Amino acid sequence: MSILQEIYTWSQDLAVWQQDAIARLYTERELGAIDLEDLYALAKSEAGIPDPQGRTPKRLEDAQVAAPADPSRLVQLVAVKDLSNVNALANGGLLPIAPAGLTVIYGENGAGKSGYSRVLKHACRARDRREPILPDAKLDPKQVGTPSATFEAMIDGVAMDLAWTYGLPSPEPLSEIAIFDTHCARAYIDNQGDFAYRPYGLDILEGLVAVCNKLKTRATEEKTANAPSNAIYTALANEQTRVGKALLGIPKTTKPEEIEALATLSDAENERLDLLTKTLAEPDPKQKAQALRQKANRLLELNGRIATSVALIDDAKMSELRALIEKSKSARAAAELAAVEFKQTPGQLAGTGGDEWKALFEAARTFATLSHAGHEFPWLPPESACPLCQNPLGAEGAERLAHFEAFIKQAAESAAKKARSEAEAAYKAIQQASLDLMVGQALLDELKEIDPLLAAACSMLQEALTTRQKAALSASAGKLEWEEIQKLSEDPQPTLGALAAGLQEQAKALDATADEKAKAAMVSERQELDARRRLGEVKVAVLEAMSKHELCRKLQACIDGMDTRGISRKSTELSRTMASQELADALNEELKRLKVHELSVAMKTESPGGKTQYKLTLQLPGGGAPSAILSEGEQRAIAIASFMAELRLGKGRGGIVIDDPVSSLDHRRRWEVAERLAMESQFRQVLVFTHDIYFLCILEQKAEAAGAPLAKNYIRRTAQGFGVHSQDFPFDVATTKDRIAKLRQILVDVRRAHKDGDDDTHRRLTAFCYGRLRLTWERCIEEVLLNGAVQRFGEGISTQRIRSVVVNDDDYREIDAGMSKSSKFEHDAAMVVGRLPVPDPDELSQDIERLEAFRAATDKRLKQVAAARA
Repeated sequence: MSILQEIYTWSQDLAVWQQDAIARLYTERELGAIDLEDLYALAKSEAGIPDPQGRTPKRLEDAQVAAPADPSRLVQLVAVKDLSNVNALANGGLLPIAPAGLTVIYGENGAGKSGYSRVLKHACRARDRREPILPDAKLDPKQVGTPSATFEAMIDGVAMDLAWTYGLPSPEPLSEIAIFDTHCARAYIDNQGDFAYRPYGLDILEGLVAVCNKLKTRATEEKTANAPSNAIYTALANEQTRVGKALLGIPKTTKPEEIEALATLSDAENERLDLLTKTLAEPDPKQKAQALRQKANRLLELNGRIATSVALIDDAKMSELRALIEKSKSARAAAELAAVEFKQTPGQLAGTGGDEWKALFEAARTFATLSHAGHEFPWLPPESACPLCQNPLGAEGAERLAHFEAFIKQAAESAAKKARSEAEAAYKAIQQASLDLMVGQALLDELKEIDPLLAAACSMLQEALTTRQKAALSASAGKLEWEEIQKLSEDPQPTLGALAAGLQEQAKALDATADEKAKAAMVSERQELDARRRLGEVKVAVLEAMSKHELCRKLQACIDGMDTRGISRKSTELSRTMASQELADALNEELKRLKVHELSVAMKTESPGGKTQYKLTLQLPGGGAPSAILSEGEQRAIAIASFMAELRLGKGRGGIVIDDPVSSLDHRRRWEVAERLAMESQFRQVLVFTHDIYFLCILEQKAEAAGAPLAKNYIRRTAQGFGVHSQDFPFDVATTKDRIAKLRQILVDVRRAHKDGDDDTHRRLTAFCYGRLRLTWERCIEEVLLNGAVQRFGEGISTQRIRSVVVNDDDYREIDAGMSKSSKFEHDAAMVVGRLPVPDPDELSQDIERLEAFRAATDKRLKQVAAARA
């Protein structure tokens, strides 16, 4: 299992914020301020401190980590194809890769190499995936999809396509491909000052330790800044009360809810506290109790008078009076309707049946009880005298009295009489009601002393009662609308009753003070209530202190969770596991191949706690500190050496991908790196991306020297987009034969311009072609005439190639003629301005073919000479 796999497995038991940190460190060498801010918020959230931004942790996924190398499986890339939405790379593009040997992908800066490199890093689960894969920035984001590609691969000789989509787990077999990335620098200064070797992946644990230390410092500072103070409630805490006990329980046992409950007094409890305070402060309780009872009685008596007066003229009485008057009016109207018919009886005097007549008839009834004793009015004997005129009644008079009685006794008249009687009774009740509350000046002053608002309410009620009484009488007489009668002012009865009850309770309490046991209970009760009231005054400060206690407790949990000893132990364990003599030998061999300042790796013994352990340190022969001597390029060479050493010890057979390996390398070390890659390509697939044409030439030479297969691919920008593959390499890196083929292609354009009569284009293309022809003669001298024994960018002279070389006078004359003519028509200003005749296409063609004939003849001679000298 690799170190990255070990760390991934081990991290599953860590705090989730630390798992998030590992996920970040997996892709980022150093974490920035935003990362630290996020991790600190996550650490606090895990300890119970809410994160206002609601951040959620991200864990390192199994699909992100390359699986352990499988020595029994061979995974080879054949092509990357069907690209879609990858940067500005042409959709549907294909990049062929040789399944064995060395494949070099060359392209100028901005040609699209980075796009392919990013796809390989993400698909093959490299750690360095910091650069996101984005669609073409020139396209509408709504119209582009998710980046994807297909990897054409051979797995143990079986061809298959592996589909990859950005953001989804990549195909597991691709993790067999190793990516050299920016995390491969593995030298560092350890605690003992040694320039130690750091196995690939341990930087994650070191980064986690650094993160923990930074966050621990921050948490400690925040805890110090939020240290709670109990100074404001120290006095309360020292009292022998429930409040004191609760305060002493902060922060271990007391909860904020308990403080809230203790600090909140109900109205009854506040009144009780005031009562106890006054009672216990009274010097003569007995006399005071008597005075309080007398005052309470006066209030109760006033309350009774108010109740009586209000009851006489309240809304119910008003409604009743109004209803009775309305009823009386309705009954009277009905009676009058009946009287109309009675009045129309023939022979009756005017006014008969009216109110005056009814009064006269009732007077006769009353008089008859005296004048006609023994007879029931109006059924008097005909021979008797009339009670009114005292003339003999006669039969007709007796009959008329009976008729009058019938009218009086009928229902309408009876109802009208009864309604009127009831209305008069209700009216008189209000008219004669005694509404004097008897609030004299002495009582009013006493009320003002107790409660000025209450005194004003009693005065206002007295005025309102009188006004309301007058308004009711006016409304009854029809002089005022009933709705205009004002409501009674605020009723002081509840307040008076409560005050009287309070005074009685206070008197009772004063009586109780005579009992020492009861008084002691009252003192204790007052202390408890007083402590609660004072707690209410400092409640906010107490709750804030409790909140700070809780925050500090959680911050301490954060601080405890940021202890780095467990991480350091794991790092040491993994480092010791990797610090083997086999690895030291492999590193030394790789360093020697890359000629890194004669730097060597040595096993150094340590004995912590009496247990012998080892670590790998980088040493210089002179004993100097490597950190002070090694250049940036040398440290990159160390990274490449470490990558190759661990790759070899990993036993895997998968290929490697190296993006721009010569960045920061000096001129000399490029040859060593090229030689090492060519050597490695004999055992595994090697894919190199480079924009350095010089390094490409070096790779060609080293591959040829090692006998390693070399495939060159050229990617460039076309109308289709970036990263378009082409077998047609730039002129500068083409062979003599390929250059001649390119010259023939240019000749086609020259002929077309000449035929179209486009003199300017014909002249320009002809000059350009002769310039390329001159370069081709130079390339032919290096490659063909001298058989590659001496080459530009060459490491030295290949003396073995000289055995095929013969240079005679004819060679000199042919080369001189070709170079001279090419230079003449490329550089002569006279041709540019038109004073020098421009060779026609046929002449140019003859000059190209003359070079081809020289190349073919010389190549044939090389083989013959080599055979003769063998």
